[in-house]
Amino acid sequence: MAKPFTLVFLLSILYPFQWILAKLRITRLAQRSLLHILAAGSIPRHVGFVMDGNRRYARGKGKLVQEGHGDGYLALRRVLEICLRLNIRCVSVYAFAIDNFKRPQEEVTALMQLAESKLMELCSHGDLLQEYGVKLNVIGRRSLFPESVQAAVRKAEELTEGNNRSILNVCMPYSSRDEITTAVEDCIREVLAPANDFMSCEISEDTINSHLMSVKQGSPPLDILVRTSGVKRLSDFMLWQCCENTQLHFSNTYWPDFGLFDFVPIILEWQRSVWFRRQDVWLRDSHSRNR
Repeated sequence: MAKPFTLVFLLSILYPFQWILAKLRITRLAQRSLLHILAAGSIPRHVGFVMDGNRRYARGKGKLVQEGHGDGYLALRRVLEICLRLNIRCVSVYAFAIDNFKRPQEEVTALMQLAESKLMELCSHGDLLQEYGVKLNVIGRRSLFPESVQAAVRKAEELTEGNNRSILNVCMPYSSRDEITTAVEDCIREVLAPANDFMSCEISEDTINSHLMSVKQGSPPLDILVRTSGVKRLSDFMLWQCCENTQLHFSNTYWPDFGLFDFVPIILEWQRSVWFRRQDVWLRDSHSRNR
């Protein structure tokens, strides 16, 4: 349903003053009111986050790297709740790359312990995922995890498998090239299955897309991809899913500091682009009718 452009316009006027608002002590009620206003406009179905900058944040604060990752988890909860209040259907986060296993062993061990404990915390009774009916999917080459983390993954997914209002894809250990390769391999196995006539089977873009890990879990097309910390590259995250209509945003804020007033202009830009696309379609249709 089309939303009034005036709402987007009025909110966009506030955008240059976001730094002033960020300095104020915004109450939870005020935040909810702002999210309610934003939700009156067009809302993306699927938003992805490359949660970058935990280590640099920790160094800047004089903290241990492990503490930076812990603060990053708190930011995930904060941003996820914002997305759920906006009724965003699916959120995907890049939590751990396959290449991250090459980091110092102490850091990798701390990350595995954090993943194991926080997976269970996210899915505990009365927690965020249960409150909002979120189904958790852990997407990636899970066999690379220690057995204790694999067990936590299985239990966390089982605890939320009955939830159907929203989706949280935690991508770990993940790489987009690995996801695409696995999808192609699955397509080939399907074609070569004894029940199929491989001579008449065709592997198309749609076929590969349907075999992507995220798509098999019910994720809609990726509308927005956000990377924090000022780095402007995708780093092998959802390369296939980033298409012509995916809106890319590179925020200078480190992930542990990322919050509402970093996300507001991103949603406003999405709403503005949707409004202009609808206007273009309306003008084309109007022109066609008048010919």
